[in-house]
Amino acid sequence: MTKTTPKLAVWKFASCDGCQLSLLDCEDELLAIADGIEIAYFPEATSAVVEGPYDVSLVEGSVTTAHDVERIAAIRAQSALLVTIGACATSGGIQALRNFADVRDWIPLVYASPELVSTLDTSTPIAEHVDVDLELRGCPVSKRQLVETIAALLHGRRPRLPSTSVCVECKARGVPCVMVARGTPCLGPVTQAGCGAICPAYDRGCYGCFGPMESPNLAALAGQWRRLGVDDDALVLALRTFNADAEPFREASLAHERS
Repeated sequence: MTKTTPKLAVWKFASCDGCQLSLLDCEDELLAIADGIEIAYFPEATSAVVEGPYDVSLVEGSVTTAHDVERIAAIRAQSALLVTIGACATSGGIQALRNFADVRDWIPLVYASPELVSTLDTSTPIAEHVDVDLELRGCPVSKRQLVETIAALLHGRRPRLPSTSVCVECKARGVPCVMVARGTPCLGPVTQAGCGAICPAYDRGCYGCFGPMESPNLAALAGQWRRLGVDDDALVLALRTFNADAEPFREASLAHERS
């Protein structure tokens, strides 16, 4: 029997396209696995379309409309494995800031004809609507993790992905702790690794692009920030960026907003 080539599909929901561009940016890395997979659907890269079902679907973006709800259900139904990529798909993205207010108050301030806008009150991650097999964090997602994930799925193994905090990446790179050495507020202790500690390597505090790590100690982080002279308002703003509606960040920001 002839072995069939696995089919890969890449889908976009509410997002900036940055995670899809990260995949396109892999270039040479993708050549190593190109013969083992068929890119069946990827409008960002090609107009060619191969009908499903698909072995692997990569999904970028959050669910923000009623049509999105129907569309993600259809994608899930024709995908053997569904992988969400980036902050929008895994936590609702920066557009999930609408979840902290009434979006209907903001629409008239942005759009000249608000009556033409049809949207949900919230921006939510893909996993709130369908079963997700794997989540890749980041804003944008790490291209190294994308290649590792595709290669792993092709070979029937689990991807090797970090589960520690950004602090571990700082130690691995020999980067001094910016909070200890410079008194710079940093979200690294509560943020999942994956970026390679880019910001601390340039003497900047981590912005939390990869979202909360497993069991983050946000109370301890808030205490340390206070000792650095950071007030609750600044902490709330720091937590409400790329992964504002990720549960640990959301709960901590609401608690400090009320305090």
